[in-house]
Amino acid sequence: MTPYRMPYPVPGVIWASLPLPTLLIDAQARILEANPAAETFLNASAKALKDQPVFDRLAIDAPMDEALARVRANQSPLNINDVDVTSGERPPLQCTIHLAPMHDNPGIVMLMLSPRELADRLGRSMGAKTAARSAIGMAEMLAHEIKNPLAGISGAAQLLSMNLTPEDQEMTDLIVEETRRIVKLLEQVEQFGNIRPPDRKPVNIHDALDRARKSALVGFAAHMTIVEDYDPSLPSTFADSDQLMQVFLNLIKNAAEACRNGGTIRLHTFYDLSLRLRRKDGASGALPLNVEIIDDGPGIKPEIAANIFEPFVSGRENGTGLGLALVSKIITDHEGWITVDSAPGRTAFRVSLPMAPREKKKESR
Repeated sequence: MTPYRMPYPVPGVIWASLPLPTLLIDAQARILEANPAAETFLNASAKALKDQPVFDRLAIDAPMDEALARVRANQSPLNINDVDVTSGERPPLQCTIHLAPMHDNPGIVMLMLSPRELADRLGRSMGAKTAARSAIGMAEMLAHEIKNPLAGISGAAQLLSMNLTPEDQEMTDLIVEETRRIVKLLEQVEQFGNIRPPDRKPVNIHDALDRARKSALVGFAAHMTIVEDYDPSLPSTFADSDQLMQVFLNLIKNAAEACRNGGTIRLHTFYDLSLRLRRKDGASGALPLNVEIIDDGPGIKPEIAANIFEPFVSGRENGTGLGLALVSKIITDHEGWITVDSAPGRTAFRVSLPMAPREKKKESR
């Protein structure tokens, strides 16, 4: 067999610039090269991956031996759509797999993974944003149209109870109790609809996380262990400090409620320049500041996972389904992005935020 060599005179620049995880594999299905995107996807360096059997590092739900044989025999590219791929350290992702032969080295095949994860999640994020806006209008209507009649019903039941026997008073007490419960629910809906626009300033993400962590540990997360895994070098984000703290508090509460018998919540921050979103003004903005809130609970039910950020979708028996919808709305108002990866034993909510704009230095005269 001809010794392996990179086929182009300046492969380093091209290879490192490929935005998708890409591997070169030999005739024995061993990894010869891994680009930086593949290193991130597999959570290993190119040096550590070299000479490793590719299917020891990647589990692909497709007949890959047959596909590789066809590519080598026909010396033509092959695409495999909608395949579950995992590295064993993360939930499976649906990907399109691109296979292409290296023409001056017929035994070598380039394997490129194109995850559908990003496009699907962006679509769901935009759908959740639209649903949240609709829910806001409905919240205002519900609060106005329902709370006043409920007050009348509760008052009438209390007046009736004055002239009833103790046995009959149980029925009026039930009416009063249930109307109060409905009013409390409507107040949550009303709160969801009355979030003010964010007052955005440079904010240290870790300060907001620390406020949320301390508040959670003395309340609903007292039965949990919260681990801090921070990148202290992160610059400030551009956010409303109180609303950002509310986002983190809601996500920690969601994790704590998923782990009723205790567990661990990990707060992980890191820098990643791979995600860019188009802003309202049409410009493309980077979201390099990332916060992950990870729990070791049972995970999100598969039937609601795709719609978890939509209003009134909840995995809890008595949940209103407004907490995560509110989080989604606040992050959208901050020109950020939120997503979730969930499998039994690991659920990770990721919040991606922009950096604070740099202040222009005044020119000295």
